Amino acid sequence: MPLTLYWLQCGGCGGDTMSLLNLDSPDLVETLGLLGIGILWHPSLSRESAAEHRRLQEDLASGARPLDFLVVEGAVIRGPGGTGMFDTQERRPKKELVAALARRARFVLAAGTCASFGGISAAGDIEATGLQFLRDRKGGFLGSGFTSLEGLPVINLPGCPCHCEALAGTLAALAAGEALELDEWNSPMDWYGMQVHQGCLRNEYHEYRVEDDDFGKRGCLFFHLGCQGPLTHGPCNKLLWGRRSSKTRIGAPCVGCTRPDFPPPYPFFQTRNIAGIPLDLPEGVDRAHYMAYKGMAAAAAPKRLIDRKTRI
Repeated sequence: MPLTLYWLQCGGCGGDTMSLLNLDSPDLVETLGLLGIGILWHPSLSRESAAEHRRLQEDLASGARPLDFLVVEGAVIRGPGGTGMFDTQERRPKKELVAALARRARFVLAAGTCASFGGISAAGDIEATGLQFLRDRKGGFLGSGFTSLEGLPVINLPGCPCHCEALAGTLAALAAGEALELDEWNSPMDWYGMQVHQGCLRNEYHEYRVEDDDFGKRGCLFFHLGCQGPLTHGPCNKLLWGRRSSKTRIGAPCVGCTRPDFPPPYPFFQTRNIAGIPLDLPEGVDRAHYMAYKGMAAAAAPKRLIDRKTRI
């Protein structure tokens, strides 16, 4: 009997679905076949009528049909006034369906930053929240103590959108019965245990503080253009998009879309600084030592870097 998966779209743009459909080598159909997972419902893939879909939801919510994976895309909308009537299905708040299905699922996965932390709509009047976090505060819609039937919290796969391979890899690990090591944000360490910066091809420019202040150039984007790569945990630059590229590889700053505080309340493409040193420094870095180190590194920068002669 195949494992079952139900995909629920809440308040979001659908970008995580678009990312999922870009899965290749193997593609989505082959991946699910290899994992023995059958999709009970996905809004972009299923053909059941509204009545059939309603019966499916009732069976899942009552426990008449088993549910292995509940994947939620988009934030849970609680407004106005906690009613949830800003996001409904057949005149019922969709948040009620989230709660009912989460109680019956062996595993609950939050696909994308909106489902994980509330994302772009968390600061608005629609009262959006992530499943088990609101921004960086644990709790969210399901509460800090929630665990699925397998005893796990909501597994957060943030990103705007979530990388398709992070989602497929997490499903594969869970389907195989492997234990997932989670970080403080309940994200799997296998995909979120490194910084975006660690796979960046501009690392050498960063080390010698060879900076650029315009897009598409070859230097480091951290000191002027607001790049969040040294501050952000995520699989970008490890799992390339389309198996080819990433923001920093094309000369665009990382915007930190996997962070719980995304989007930040300040401009994306300007680095906040004190005396020319970024206000936000990589984890564990002492400001005084960082300033001294970067000053010496800039003075020792190789000419080939200053002349931007690398091919990246």
